[in-house]
Amino acid sequence: MQYFQQYIGGSFSDGSAQFDSIDPANGKVWAKMPEARADDVNAAVEAADAAFSAPEWAGLTASARGKLLLKLAELISDNAGRLAELETRDTGKIIRETSAQIAYVAEYYRYYAGLADKIEGAHLPIDKPDMEVWLRREPIGVVAALVPWNSQLFLSAVKIGPALAAGCTVVLKASEEGPAPMLEFARIFDQAGFPPGVLNVITGFGPDCGAVLTSHPKVAHVAFTGGPETARHVVRNSAENLASTSLELGGKSPFIVFEDADIESAVNAQVSGIFAASGQSCVAGSRLIVSNQIKDAFLTRLKEKAEAVVIGPPDNMATEVGPLCTPAQVAYAEKLVKASEDTGAKVVTGGRALDREGFYFPPTIIDCANAPDAPCLAQEFFGPVLSVLGFDTEVEALQIANDTAFGLASGVFTKDLTRAHRMIRGIRAGIVWVNTYRAVSPIAPFGGHGLSGHGREGGLQAALDYTKVKAVWLRTSDEPIPDPFVMR
Repeated sequence: MQYFQQYIGGSFSDGSAQFDSIDPANGKVWAKMPEARADDVNAAVEAADAAFSAPEWAGLTASARGKLLLKLAELISDNAGRLAELETRDTGKIIRETSAQIAYVAEYYRYYAGLADKIEGAHLPIDKPDMEVWLRREPIGVVAALVPWNSQLFLSAVKIGPALAAGCTVVLKASEEGPAPMLEFARIFDQAGFPPGVLNVITGFGPDCGAVLTSHPKVAHVAFTGGPETARHVVRNSAENLASTSLELGGKSPFIVFEDADIESAVNAQVSGIFAASGQSCVAGSRLIVSNQIKDAFLTRLKEKAEAVVIGPPDNMATEVGPLCTPAQVAYAEKLVKASEDTGAKVVTGGRALDREGFYFPPTIIDCANAPDAPCLAQEFFGPVLSVLGFDTEVEALQIANDTAFGLASGVFTKDLTRAHRMIRGIRAGIVWVNTYRAVSPIAPFGGHGLSGHGREGGLQAALDYTKVKAVWLRTSDEPIPDPFVMR
């Protein structure tokens, strides 16, 4: 049994209570986690607020903040193996993926380390001859960052990195489903030399932790990644403090394959797009929209690949698909597959939970040719389930792609460059990948529209979202200001 602590004001402590963390690979308790309640949350926000104004942080130059972020990046690289092991143990993500992803997480902190002293203001060509006016970009204040259990280190990096680069302080709420990697990250952060309170890491449950944090009067901005329903609660809570919000939510991303596409390349991208991370990704390409000219051949090859996927323990480097994080996800996937079958959809492969220890659900393909209204086409599974529709024309493909309340990611596979540009213009999504899928970089913004949220993570825009603009007016005339009540 392992025990973890929360991190508040530069110190580690037990929470108000503890709760069990379950290993998704076997369904057994493996660790005790600190459960933050209202008093803990308030202490974390107060620590962040104090640090925000303290000269040890507020008095640092932007370049000095960048050097601290660079040191943090180095420590993440040094400890990537331990972080990957914990994320795999606590969430069920396969070790080959957590190892690769966490190694890249350090690049996000390096990027924002370099960006810290490049967040610039502006000089305005004002229409008054005796005035100089310029704009300052200043940190927005205390940031509440809330991340889900999947890819926590990555999803926190795209919040912590730009927030600290801008000069903010952060209270991070790790998901109660698998918080171990973030609580370990706090220990690494503690070694980097940041002043106490700049980052605080807690975990806990909705009413006693998340709701208290997002409605706290000293929180200026809420950065949330999760589902639309929880996001609605976050937005309602933020009405209490009028905090600004950035929301990175779910997706039902279209994966469009035209008849001229390289089939093998597109199949491999689709396998990665929906079965990687066991489908537990907001950008999962969960709707395959394929030309009827190649649909049968494409599905045949895709079925072969899906059934050849190695399902096994997440800590085995040979495993390609591991368990889902919770038993509730397995039950939901089975329920949604069954509901889709009831409307006429056909399960090509998979569709039922595996009869084995742990929370395993196999790669699943559902052909919805006879069920255009199947619930699997509209609802996010957050599991390795792919829904398929065919199309005959480009206009039809675009119509199907945009027939969703989400708008996060999309993929287009074609060798026709002019067609690709038409699809890029027409698809309503924050990300369009052409002849590739799931590519990310700290340099590129990431985010969506509609039920996929608002705001962007990654790139310069993310750092600007953690700033507020101050207009400064300086009168340059030596003449006295005229008496406003003397008529001239």
